[in-house]
Amino acid sequence: MTLSLTPLVSLVAGILILVVPRLLNYIVAVYLIVIGILGLVGDVHFR
Repeated sequence: MTLSLTPLVSLVAGILILVVPRLLNYIVAVYLIVIGILGLVGDVHFR
């Protein structure tokens, strides 16, 4: 059984947003920054 990183991060973020709705802005901002950095650094794929 393999566990992918992206669905796990999405699940944790979704739960956190339900518990503390104010976190939505920060979670989206961090996600966009990480995806942007990974896009600039190179061809990185998560399985």
